Amino acid sequence: MALLQHGALQPNNWRFVGDDAAIPAEEPVTVSLKRWQAENEALRGRNTPIGVRLKNDEQALALGDDVHRLSLIEVEFPKFTDGRAFSQARILRDKLGYQGELRGVGTILRDQYLYMTRCGIDSVELLEGKPIDGYLAALKEFSAWYQPASDGRVTVLELRHPAKASARRSGATFISESVAAHSA
Repeated sequence: MALLQHGALQPNNWRFVGDDAAIPAEEPVTVSLKRWQAENEALRGRNTPIGVRLKNDEQALALGDDVHRLSLIEVEFPKFTDGRAFSQARILRDKLGYQGELRGVGTILRDQYLYMTRCGIDSVELLEGKPIDGYLAALKEFSAWYQPASDGRVTVLELRHPAKASARRSGATFISESVAAHSA
């Protein structure tokens, strides 16, 4: 599989290892959540990077504090109509504070790629030979954002009201002028 990361093709050094397969000692691997939970102690003791692949019906919160031990978390997109991996990505980034690489695997459509990055997904696996031009173009389709997201891009509200934006980003709360005007 080709790896598209931060807008460029990169070598994919990771390998997913099934639950019944032996784990190679000298290469970075991802395992299922089930295997991670069953073999946690042994997997934590590895001297090579370890990651977990979450199926789209598994709870991201099940990783808990273990997210900080993982170098990679993969979220599955089994078909384009199933967006649960978007929610998993937001939970991993925003609730669990995961800072490592977050990768989308499975059915990765060009039209969803921008939104994957907005949710905090760093990289996606693409079929070998799949042209990346459309994916790169998707990243440039919008220049303004109304909703805050995991990628930290500046929103329209922050552009219009920079002082309030810095207060919000520093943890202070505020009510926008339009909401305050309507409630007065």
